[in-house]
Amino acid sequence: MDERRTLAWHETLELHELVAFQAIGLIKLKKMIKEVKDPQLKQLYAVSIQAIEQNLRELLQFFPQAPMPREDEEERADNPFYSGDLLVLAKTSVRNYAIAITETATPQLRNVLVKQLNAAIKWHAQIFQYMYQRGYYPAYNLSELLKIDVRNANKALSMK
Repeated sequence: MDERRTLAWHETLELHELVAFQAIGLIKLKKMIKEVKDPQLKQLYAVSIQAIEQNLRELLQFFPQAPMPREDEEERADNPFYSGDLLVLAKTSVRNYAIAITETATPQLRNVLVKQLNAAIKWHAQIFQYMYQRGYYPAYNLSELLKIDVRNANKALSMK
């Protein structure tokens, strides 16, 4: 049997994480885009939606190569954290792709992941620039950045 016809367990789990993360993020983006009024931000959402849709289409092609657990094996239970914030979604995507690449043994999957990592890096940069230009992310002012963190955390805690 040619071992390369089946993905390894560890890369299958990384593939699962990427697809689950992006699928939930995509659902969230599609729900939220209707509420976005700023035309440039709405465009960033649209670009993000298109990119994630493309990522999912490419990654789903590898699912038929995933090994299937035997009935007597315990299934892995994942409780991943999904961010509602576009910047965190992009940043986490970059991190997830970098980790997945280090776990990938299949060259074709590695090539797709590297391509998608580079796209995620560009996506993150676009969102960062948008936020920085509007003063939403004062990256070079630690004191202001921490004040925003505290304000956001308190807001989240006070929400019912």
